[in-house]
Amino acid sequence: MNKGIKKILFTVLPIALGVFLIWYFLSKLTDADKEAILNSFKSANYWWVFLSLFLGILSHLSRAYRWRFMIEPLGYKPKYSNLVFTVLIAYLVNLTIPRAGEFARASAIKKYEGIPFDNALGTIVSERIADVLMLLTIVGIAFFVQADFLFNSGLINPKQSIISLTIAGVIGLIAIALIRKSSHPFAIKIKTFLLGLLDGIKSILKMKNKWAFIFHTIFIWLMYVLMFYVVTFALPETSNLPFGAIIVGFVVGGLSMAITNGGLGVYPIFVASAFILYGVEENPAKAFGWIMWTAQTLMVLVFGGLSFLLLPLINKEK
Repeated sequence: MNKGIKKILFTVLPIALGVFLIWYFLSKLTDADKEAILNSFKSANYWWVFLSLFLGILSHLSRAYRWRFMIEPLGYKPKYSNLVFTVLIAYLVNLTIPRAGEFARASAIKKYEGIPFDNALGTIVSERIADVLMLLTIVGIAFFVQADFLFNSGLINPKQSIISLTIAGVIGLIAIALIRKSSHPFAIKIKTFLLGLLDGIKSILKMKNKWAFIFHTIFIWLMYVLMFYVVTFALPETSNLPFGAIIVGFVVGGLSMAITNGGLGVYPIFVASAFILYGVEENPAKAFGWIMWTAQTLMVLVFGGLSFLLLPLINKEK
């Protein structure tokens, strides 16, 4: 397939899927459902939503500060404001083109701080490795905390899970052995990717400010969880959810971001499905998902858009 067509499909399909899911979601709602969801929007306590947005801003500021720890060993001392604006621009770009935000971020910091694109992108990749490890940790916590619920509710069959994990483990070991010995281009790509992950982890552990980096990484993800948690108090139906429901809802919502741009059309459905399992009525659960997704998306649009405008203004000399 032509590379240009691939690029177009890679950009258009996630957005198209998200738009389709929104249409499908709305088409399945009865008039009573629409009225109930609309009433939830009207009666929600938006002070909790504003608190969530404030926590989100703190996470972005922390992410920009953490990035400095990766850049300074390269011999550069970028302005903190430039780091903040380029981080926000990356989030905005990711809403339109999946994973393009990382390239936009590296390009912007190259333009305004003179940091070579490849070096900047390398630091961003190392950051992402730390974020993936944190996400996997939270997924593990979610599974551990809710193991009894998942097993007792029949959502997961213990016997089948053990068999599946065993089979997956055996297949994984065989695949690793074959990839190590193979010279096929695809196998080389996988090896390069895995070695890159390993190098990224090593670079974090060897950096001068590794403990500060680790602190900010934990802080960023704590803010993400709290962003999600505080919005549950905006609606009476979700205000008394147990910690297990919060962490499961957060995980499935986070995973939905990988399906469409910014979780378009998917995030509310995934989060609502998780909350329904814990006894929340369907329409309030859906309302929560839409309130959460709308608030996050508007924050990215507003602050990302302002960053596009302000970045060249505060760097007029460049």
